[in-house]
Amino acid sequence: RIARIAAPAGIALALIAAGLLLPLAKWTVPANAPLTVRLLQGDVKQEMKFEEAGMRAAIDQYQQMITSKPADLIVTPETAIPVLAQQLPAPFASAVRSFSDSTGSAILFGAIGGSVTPEGRVVDYTNSLFGVTPGTRDIYRYDKHHLVPFGEFVPWGFRWFVNLMSIPLGDFARGGPVQKPFVVHNQPVAVDICYEDIFGEEIARTIRESDTPAGVLINSTNLAWFGDTIALDQHLQIARMRSLETGRPMLRATNTGMTAAIDANGKVLGRLTPYTIGSLDLTVQGTAGRTPYVTSGNNTVLAVSLLLLAFGFAFGPGRIRGRNGKSGNGEA
Repeated sequence: RIARIAAPAGIALALIAAGLLLPLAKWTVPANAPLTVRLLQGDVKQEMKFEEAGMRAAIDQYQQMITSKPADLIVTPETAIPVLAQQLPAPFASAVRSFSDSTGSAILFGAIGGSVTPEGRVVDYTNSLFGVTPGTRDIYRYDKHHLVPFGEFVPWGFRWFVNLMSIPLGDFARGGPVQKPFVVHNQPVAVDICYEDIFGEEIARTIRESDTPAGVLINSTNLAWFGDTIALDQHLQIARMRSLETGRPMLRATNTGMTAAIDANGKVLGRLTPYTIGSLDLTVQGTAGRTPYVTSGNNTVLAVSLLLLAFGFAFGPGRIRGRNGKSGNGEA
């Protein structure tokens, strides 16, 4: 009996030991100068966000929050500016551009993307982040790739149901799976929107396949849909896991919480109280290098899982037959 359990017990102990020892290795190192960052939390009520008066109030509020104090990088939550990028109010666009140029602040804000046809129609709406860099008129753009079913697109085979119920729901266009980083003072920054940071493999792929791998991760989100629930703490834990997997700090700008900064070891450096208006101001150090997870993604986990399954199929049936045989002999 001891001989039969020795092999699986040894494998289990080896996996546990590897998990405990891997964090002790320094897979990433500090890279580029530290960045001063401001993460904004507007606490805009969800029921007001897409009403005309609420939209104007949200835009005015975030204009004031963005321009109140300079930093190397200023980040707003997802769709903090709830209008099409081509329809940004002139006072907001002018104030943000002027503030960026005069203070050297790079600004990343959430808005709705889209393409305008020659006829003036807007097509291919996207959930996007736009970046303003001081001293240049180039606009950075990130389009959300991993869309939410029924929230941002209609899954295949369900269009008939949406049409039947007369639900005014369209499809957002998807961004590419690997998009260029937003560069802030020579520090490449990889961004994602909402629950895209659930998918660690996709973030690892972005770092692995980018020509200029990001040294800082940013998540811009709006969890007001979930109210005052455990979802806020859960999403913060998810973000901490992404930092541990990639060896990179994660910055989170949220509408209602948890707005927080996490270092490359998964430690929370600071956070704002949920359902308050404010900014989290701190300094973050980017990193460079590859952790095992960035190098292989989920392949290592899948390989170990397949190995354990193969081990079970190879030795499990024999053990069952042996037990049945002994049971039969005893009954005879």
